[in-house]
Amino acid sequence: MTEKSALKKQRVAILGSTGSIGVSTLDVIALHPDRFEVFALSASTQVDKMLAQCVQFKPRFAVMASVEHGRALAQKCRENSLSTQVLSGPKAIEEIAAHDQVDTVMAAIVGAAGLASCLAAARAGKRLLLANKEALVVGGDYFLQAVQQGGAKLLPIDSEHSAVFQSLPDDADTWAAQIHKIILTASGGPFRRHDPAGFAAITPEQACAHPNWVMGRKISVDSATMMNKALEVIEARYLFGVLPAQIDVVIHPQSVIHSMVQYRDHSVIAQLGTPDMKVPIAYGLSWPDRVTSGATALDFSRMADMTFESIHAHGHDARFPGLRLAWSVLDAAPGSTAVLNAANEVAVAAFLDGRIRFDQIHGVNLDTLGAISPAPPGSLEDLLALDAQSRRAAENVAQRLGR
Repeated sequence: MTEKSALKKQRVAILGSTGSIGVSTLDVIALHPDRFEVFALSASTQVDKMLAQCVQFKPRFAVMASVEHGRALAQKCRENSLSTQVLSGPKAIEEIAAHDQVDTVMAAIVGAAGLASCLAAARAGKRLLLANKEALVVGGDYFLQAVQQGGAKLLPIDSEHSAVFQSLPDDADTWAAQIHKIILTASGGPFRRHDPAGFAAITPEQACAHPNWVMGRKISVDSATMMNKALEVIEARYLFGVLPAQIDVVIHPQSVIHSMVQYRDHSVIAQLGTPDMKVPIAYGLSWPDRVTSGATALDFSRMADMTFESIHAHGHDARFPGLRLAWSVLDAAPGSTAVLNAANEVAVAAFLDGRIRFDQIHGVNLDTLGAISPAPPGSLEDLLALDAQSRRAAENVAQRLGR
């Protein structure tokens, strides 16, 4: 890397800037004003939070998901004499993701709603920091084709996949020949020792109280059911080009080791750190360099132990039945991963709304998979249609179970 290129500021678009990943991304960028410039932000409904970000970072563009929220933000920007141009709607989000003045896109829109903008960034050849695992879970090979055709650089931001990426050789062409197994770690969430017989009484507040990580409500529930790990298994299969059978999950309650790679010679390389998303975010922004992240350093003198549990021990099969669906859908018809993702989004929303119990989330996912026979998706329209069909089926199951 030349001195000139090292000093060139990256212009960053953050999709989902008011969520936890977006906020952490802005925290890292604020530490390095000489390296990064916020070019565009997008958010769904949090107008006041977006306004505060615009005041601090002065982006060229700010996009709200709806016209109503866009008008509200535009009015507040005028009142604060901001020059930020306010846009609204999904197409505007795609436009900033593919904007010719954007170098890096942080894709942090939760769920399948972020797929179209991820595809736009991929086709435009951006450095794409993927915090939206659904782009791969839903998009699969179709999304990877867009990355390849656009010449984008795909960098994982999920702590587990960033850890795997950091533990692999620089030359991706050698991965298949060297990897024996990818081992994703899981904290086990708040119910690692909870009796499954009591799952029916679990409240959304309990499910969102993660012992190690500060996250949004949807991903916190996914961690409590370990569906987040099921989605991460699917994501790892596409990111690293391994077979489903080469991916393992181990429970590591301390969340110090974020994931590991076991090589053909059975040596293991792992990435360790404090449970703070600013670490993988900083690595994605600065790759192949490293910059300060603002996270607390790991202090080995304060670590009493690091423990590990099989996902099949201590009753975890009964406690986390959704985890094994990852391997099932990867071995099923193309599109099955998209069905599972849609069903789970509907199920989690129904639980958070009080329409189904915590222990019924898996039932919604399982019954929806049984109700849909997907055709291989060949376009974004196919993927969105399959997503919509799966959501309708999942809503029907949730209504039936919630009676």
